[in-house]
Amino acid sequence: MENSIPVSEIKDFNQTLHDVSKGSQVIITSHGDDKYAIVDADEWRKSQSTIKLLEELQKGYKSYNEGRSHNLDEFSKLITVDHE
Repeated sequence: MENSIPVSEIKDFNQTLHDVSKGSQVIITSHGDDKYAIVDADEWRKSQSTIKLLEELQKGYKSYNEGRSHNLDEFSKLITVDHE
């Protein structure tokens, strides 16, 4: 759920922070435009992790489409560490 509050209407910042909960954020607007988002820190971390995962999956998909992929045997050889 999203709450939008014009910056000019924020009188009690503690109340604004109280309005932020998991799964919900407060969007602060200025002159009718969204400018800032206040989100729960755990939700923000989860979003950042999801973004990083999707970026890595996209890299893998791109490599696969460019023919830069390996079968299981090739991959096993690439990650094998020589302990000599």
